[in-house]
Amino acid sequence: MTRTSDTQGGAVTLSKQGLPDWLDPVVRAAETVQPLQLSRFLPPENGSGRKSAVLILFGEGPRGPELLLMERAGSLRSHAGQSSFPGGALDPEDGDPQGDGPLRAALREAQEETGLDPAGVQLFGVLPALYIPVSRFVVTPVLGWWREPTPVGAVDPNETARVFTVPVADLTDPANRATTVHPSGHRGPAFLVESALVWGFTAGVIDRLLHFAGWERPWDREKQVPLDWRS
Repeated sequence: MTRTSDTQGGAVTLSKQGLPDWLDPVVRAAETVQPLQLSRFLPPENGSGRKSAVLILFGEGPRGPELLLMERAGSLRSHAGQSSFPGGALDPEDGDPQGDGPLRAALREAQEETGLDPAGVQLFGVLPALYIPVSRFVVTPVLGWWREPTPVGAVDPNETARVFTVPVADLTDPANRATTVHPSGHRGPAFLVESALVWGFTAGVIDRLLHFAGWERPWDREKQVPLDWRS
């Protein structure tokens, strides 16, 4: 496997070798899921939208499989205060947006935001690109296995309020699940974990991953969490 430590111009590859068995359902889901099975918001056919990538990083914690998330600073213009995957817009040096550019961008942004060492991350899959209408981002979710975990934390408090991991067991716990209701009428899945409300794009992707990996447990979709117009 090619090392992924050189995120600026070096080779960044996908590899499924040596992954833990519990990731097999995620690997299969990434290989078979169709865009509309993940979201009704798909990239504009005219190619517009700002190309970006997020890193969906699975690790192994004290309570088993877990995901790395971060809480965005409340002062940001876009998605302020929201919990999200590490990620951001592609830079020219990331390379081809249709090639390995999203892989390199996901690793670079994760390093810049959380301080993780990309050398310890094994990328193993890519989900179909999705669209966030409110910010016009075309987002490619990149899947990774945290083979060699390194310390993480908020690198720049102006961008990131905190960095945290969430056990998959907490994400699948019906007690931690709810439906958010925006004043606009939009409804979507949410997770109340680690003193955070995970909703919007991030929650939508997690919800679909849990579903197609076969990890989802029945939960009360009538349990609602209201959002305000600032969300």
